[in-house]
Amino acid sequence: MSYLAVDIGGTKTLIVAFSAEGKIKESRKFETPALYETFIEELAANVAKLSTKKFIGGAVAVPGRINRDEGKIVSLGNLTWRHVSIQKDISRISSCPIVIENDANLAGLSEARNVPKYRRVLYVTISTGIGGGYIINGHIDPNTKDSEIGQVLLEHNGALRRWEEFASGRAIVGQFGKRASEIDPNDGGAWYTIGRNIAIGLIDAIAILAPEVVIMGGGVGAHFKNFETHLIEALKIYENSLMKIPPIIQAKHPEEAVVYGCFELAKEEYGKTT
Repeated sequence: MSYLAVDIGGTKTLIVAFSAEGKIKESRKFETPALYETFIEELAANVAKLSTKKFIGGAVAVPGRINRDEGKIVSLGNLTWRHVSIQKDISRISSCPIVIENDANLAGLSEARNVPKYRRVLYVTISTGIGGGYIINGHIDPNTKDSEIGQVLLEHNGALRRWEEFASGRAIVGQFGKRASEIDPNDGGAWYTIGRNIAIGLIDAIAILAPEVVIMGGGVGAHFKNFETHLIEALKIYENSLMKIPPIIQAKHPEEAVVYGCFELAKEEYGKTT
């Protein structure tokens, strides 16, 4: 019994075959084509190369807005695909039922289930852009599943800007000329700025959602230890009797949380049919 996970990124697509126990059996990765039709061809070719040939079900992580009822993409942040029937197309390729969901929600789902002692979990992914998933009692919150926290408007350097415009991985490259992974862990000035910029948006999310814990993931989140102290210090400035800063922790799988979330959702949707 196996489950299929497909994590569609703006630059790379990851395909993973999971065992029923949630162990990765095999995986394949390819560059995400700009054209949807080419993507479907590449996906089919890569699925065909998997040694796992039979799946009970699967989940597809989409980096943007989706129409869950129709199984279609509405709009993506870094790709021009619009109103394509991705659920139907990938189900045909994989010969199994497929569920689609936003990638940040799926990452949040997997990471929240790693910390079951918390009822309300906010997962924040800092990668090329910024996304988030709010998980309540181990399930994606239906009231916020279409939210885009990276698009929140905030004052920064005297102007209103979207949070991800000054705190995302893309913004870090624009400011420092290098990716987070290339910044010296001992460069206190750079990591102070990164932590402060993340705090500016995170404090609003905490005030509105009141999570019991915040989990940091994504490519920048993988370097959480480098900006952890600066982030928490910046958040604590705004703490008061009405709003307490919850624990801020690193994701167990900062850069693979999405595919683990695909497994969790696919098993939830299709595991009971066996």
